[in-house]
Amino acid sequence: MKFSVLCAAVAGVLTAATLAGCSGSGSTGASGSTVVGVDYPRSDTDFWNAYIKYVPQYAKELALDLKTTNSQNDIANLTANVQTMISQGVKGVVMAPQDTAAIVPTLQQLAAKKIPVVSVDTRPDQGDVYMVVRADNRAYGEKACQFLGTKLGGKGKVVMLEGGLDSINGRDRTEAFNECMAKNFPGVTVFGEATNWEANTAAQKLQTRLTANPDIKGVYMESSFALAGTLQLLKQRGLLVPATDPKHVFIVSNDGIAEELNKIRAGEIDATVSQPADQFAKYALQYVKDAIAGKKPVPGKTDHDSTILQIREGLMEDQLAAPLVTADGATFGPVPSVKVDDQSLWGNSKG
Repeated sequence: MKFSVLCAAVAGVLTAATLAGCSGSGSTGASGSTVVGVDYPRSDTDFWNAYIKYVPQYAKELALDLKTTNSQNDIANLTANVQTMISQGVKGVVMAPQDTAAIVPTLQQLAAKKIPVVSVDTRPDQGDVYMVVRADNRAYGEKACQFLGTKLGGKGKVVMLEGGLDSINGRDRTEAFNECMAKNFPGVTVFGEATNWEANTAAQKLQTRLTANPDIKGVYMESSFALAGTLQLLKQRGLLVPATDPKHVFIVSNDGIAEELNKIRAGEIDATVSQPADQFAKYALQYVKDAIAGKKPVPGKTDHDSTILQIREGLMEDQLAAPLVTADGATFGPVPSVKVDDQSLWGNSKG
């Protein structure tokens, strides 16, 4: 079923953010401006809802006319949505494919039609795109490892709530965390739990692991999708206590949403890695506009504190800054952190 049909069928129960992403409902911009298709990958997390909010803001600044869809983490929806965009005459496409292997035939079709693609947050396993806009996801796993390994003094047990391993993001974060722990903190036991980015699955697996190992002292959530369930479970077990309490379980998350920052201030979680939802939107749209204009990207340092790398022939990646965020801005091993109240963090934005 195309997502536009699904939206019409259940419009009465969808959130405002989801409705904004329905096919045809998200067109904005002045008549005659460049038409760009943007597919939102999902609208069930605060991070992606923030991205959805930023896209039309930056599209207006860049004089782009948007045709938006929402694939709801389903590759079949994404494929159908792209067909709709093509029929609407888009000149370029921005997408964030969660299944980075299954998207390849769609990329090939767009390439054949000379419609440039910018991929946000994820890097396709194969196929050409004009630019990938993401941060270094291996660094996410390494930063989480250095934080937890340091806090635990190199000993103890931690649970890693993995994302989807069909996504390069899930693989990068998982592999880097495991490799960093094995190299730098061999006394830490890591229990990896595959969750497919699903909150209920994460909560169930964490509960099972805590029952079998009540001495677990750390949790790495590869995304904030697991935040509410993790905190609820720890509270039920009497483990949601200040860091000064011996029962405290150290938690590092990944996204940088406002709720995570508030939980750090409250002492309920200890750290997060802030991936920039605002810059994902801004630079994805800038790059798709550049692609339509025929500009050629060049590897190297950018003017926005990032580096463009050539990953392979036909694919470049702008690796945006994504800092570790903590209450005190301390350094953990070789990894510095940013204080939670730093106003440069998009999660502290009032807009």
